[in-house]
Amino acid sequence: MASPILTADFARELPELAQPWQAAAPPAPKLLVLNEELAIELGLDPQWLNTPDGLNFLTGNNIPDGATPVAQAYAGHQFGNYVPVLGDGRALLLGELAGDHRRDIHLKGSGRTPFARGGDGLAAVGPMLREYVISEAMHALGIPTTRALAVVATGAPVQRETPLPGAVLTRVAASHLRVGSFQLVAQQARSTGDLGLLRRLADHAIDRHYPDAQHAENPYFALFQAVLDGQASLIARWMHVGFVHGVMNTDNMTISGETIDYGPCAFMEAYDPATVFSSIDHAGRYAYGNQPLVAQWNLARFAETLLPLFSDDEDTALTMAVDTLEGFMPRYHGLWSAGMLEKFGLSAGMEAAALIDQALALMNEHRVDYTSFFRNLARAGRGDTAALPAAFGDWLARWRAMGPDVEAMDRVNPVYIPRNHLVEQALTAATHGDLEPTQKLLDAISEPFCERDGLADYAAPAPPEFGHYRTFCGT
Repeated sequence: MASPILTADFARELPELAQPWQAAAPPAPKLLVLNEELAIELGLDPQWLNTPDGLNFLTGNNIPDGATPVAQAYAGHQFGNYVPVLGDGRALLLGELAGDHRRDIHLKGSGRTPFARGGDGLAAVGPMLREYVISEAMHALGIPTTRALAVVATGAPVQRETPLPGAVLTRVAASHLRVGSFQLVAQQARSTGDLGLLRRLADHAIDRHYPDAQHAENPYFALFQAVLDGQASLIARWMHVGFVHGVMNTDNMTISGETIDYGPCAFMEAYDPATVFSSIDHAGRYAYGNQPLVAQWNLARFAETLLPLFSDDEDTALTMAVDTLEGFMPRYHGLWSAGMLEKFGLSAGMEAAALIDQALALMNEHRVDYTSFFRNLARAGRGDTAALPAAFGDWLARWRAMGPDVEAMDRVNPVYIPRNHLVEQALTAATHGDLEPTQKLLDAISEPFCERDGLADYAAPAPPEFGHYRTFCGT
């Protein structure tokens, strides 16, 4: 087949945020893992992607006609501290797939760019496979996410604490517009008084993600409301499955409502709202239980960028933003509560809400594994009362008296998630050239709600000797 047809919509419409650049040429590219299902969905030929031309496409060295690879510029709050210029330091937007599948094709680990800030722009096999595994798990769980098309080994070492094999991730996304994209443009608008670029960026986001907003009385305010609703839904879904993003900086919050950037992320095991996995999150800013509040804080930063577009009157614009932001938590709690009722198999009501709160308190007190609790709870609902710790005895009797729908519970509560110890085992093996554990893990998480023979180890919590888990940014 010929090379895929890519367009350069972002580079053409927003050249101020697009630095044309060329990916580094890997000396010996080798395909490690290819998402054939996604490739077919996007109209790409998996067999061609595994040819030399295909591998060059996946690493940014076979550029289709009409495409303009660019490093995107953006700003962002990192752990609450504003950085006026960030950008794609080791990433490139190759272009957008033309036709019915308007998706970004994007690289990570493709070499230094003007935004590299002293980094080498490269990536190692382990972190790139982590993003592949976790993003595919999120997709299988029904959570909006960027997806991984492929991981290609470069054949060159990457120097970290020790030399590691290098790799490039090919990522697919609805877009790579971030809150940080708007922050960069808004700071320029404040310094110049010119709203032209800010308006063009907002129009681009509306056209790309929320076309219905074009018909609203105030399209830019409608954009903000849509992004807020999308993030309320996304964070609620994270919380339902125990996902901890780990680095919820404003440059890691998408305008599309997709989960992006799987660096120090992990799935919570023993239930504890204070769970933190990131090695650099010493204060717990991005702990599991803080994620809704951080999302609201990030959205406040997004609102600040759009104030001049809400209204010419500053007070009016501020009131619009504040009133909408105050609705985030009720919106989030409504979505979270509805999802938790499904997880517990209950109908809405005061008694059900109280039972859920009591169960979470017991889980926290007794360090009960979050994911397996719900499948065991369904077993207890079918009569296997030994499936739960004895501490749940009185609570379990009250829960069963409410007639929970245990069959419905099994449709929303996963058996398999990317357990942290299994992820680490798979990535360590892959770093040493053995991809079988990665493939087995991908197979397990591809159907997370269907219990299958021979996969008991993929449903079990980490053994005690695994110890406290820490993750790193992977740069």
